[in-house]
Amino acid sequence: MRQALRGLTTRGRAFVAAGITASLCALLLGQKDLLRVGILLVALPLVAALVVGRTRLRLQVRRSLAPDQVPVGTQSTVELTLSNQGRMPAGLLLLEDRIPYVLGHRPRFVVDRVSPNWRRTVTYPVKSDVRGLFQVGPLMLTVADPFGLVETSRTFTRSQHLLVTPRVYQLPEVRLGADRAGSGENRPRAIASAGEEDATVREYRDGDDLRRVHWRSTARRGAMMVRREEQPWQSRCAIFLDARSISHHGHGPSSSLEWAVSAAASVGTDRIRRGYVTTLLGGPTTLSAISHRNSTAIHHPLTSQQLLTECATVEEHKYAEIGPLLTVDRHIQEPSLVVAIVGACNTEDVTSLNRWRTTQATGVALLLDAASWSVGAEGTEKAARLTAATDATENDLRRNGWRVARVQRGDHLPTVWSTLGLRSGRIA
Repeated sequence: MRQALRGLTTRGRAFVAAGITASLCALLLGQKDLLRVGILLVALPLVAALVVGRTRLRLQVRRSLAPDQVPVGTQSTVELTLSNQGRMPAGLLLLEDRIPYVLGHRPRFVVDRVSPNWRRTVTYPVKSDVRGLFQVGPLMLTVADPFGLVETSRTFTRSQHLLVTPRVYQLPEVRLGADRAGSGENRPRAIASAGEEDATVREYRDGDDLRRVHWRSTARRGAMMVRREEQPWQSRCAIFLDARSISHHGHGPSSSLEWAVSAAASVGTDRIRRGYVTTLLGGPTTLSAISHRNSTAIHHPLTSQQLLTECATVEEHKYAEIGPLLTVDRHIQEPSLVVAIVGACNTEDVTSLNRWRTTQATGVALLLDAASWSVGAEGTEKAARLTAATDATENDLRRNGWRVARVQRGDHLPTVWSTLGLRSGRIA
């Protein structure tokens, strides 16, 4: 009852105020008829509040999303199945499903009368031009009296999530000289060129069994080395996505960050499809590993679904340097291919990238020219500085053996990716 009284609408409050005023005037003037009108005006909202407060609905809601994962700009359909499990009827109901405004306007449904064993199914579309993981629901139910004097709201607890993934492009089949999968023909050549001892030992990491220490290599290198448990015969790809705020320009779907995220999703999906064991740095898992000081999840190979989920939830962050984002990845098994999707970098950033890239790995860099995403006064003031920094980054990466493709606003990812093969003269 108290909750219903708190739910008096503007009309209901006006009725109560008018009734009290009429009753006071009737007492002062001695008008019995006016007193009856005043009592009626006060009693009507109170009776409505009593009726609404005693309404006990057993409304069941089932929600389904078809599909529950879509690329940006693709529509999904939400289906709500409503049923009354109780025996008590109800009057006017207003149903509103809470969704983020990026998915569209919040759908509202008006039900005139709910009878026992009542059942209804309603659908509405949702679509987002922005990637992300969005909560659909919960449903809010508003019970009102027929006169609109009182209404109370109740919220269901259940909700679902819609995953809006970045756009994934089909990449051309470009050979990068990093294949180790299949029969393993490339691996013996790598062992022969590097020496058997170097190929079968690696640096000591916390937790390694001391019985695996290779003392001859330790003495020769001056650092503790351990024997590998197994040889990485399968091709491995490590991807780094630079999501730092200082590396990107633009806003919304047309920003440089969205281009970079789409590139990471496309390259990762392409590598997984080709049999590579793939990991991703720079996303939410990396930031979580840094904050919790636990990098276990970083080394888990990603499935296509996990990769898309990771890319869909990438957000800009305030890290000033790349180093902390890369040091969480201490390769358990060295990758044969590393792909860095970066903006302009300083000397320390390039040094960190070179440390992260192993000696035998093919290094590929998609270098974003953020100046081409700058517009207006911002573009005039910063374009020259950004261009100079991007030029320096490109020269440093090439000097250290990276294959670099410079990306500008409007460039098509498959075309950019194919140039990496053309430069080496190796296209499948």
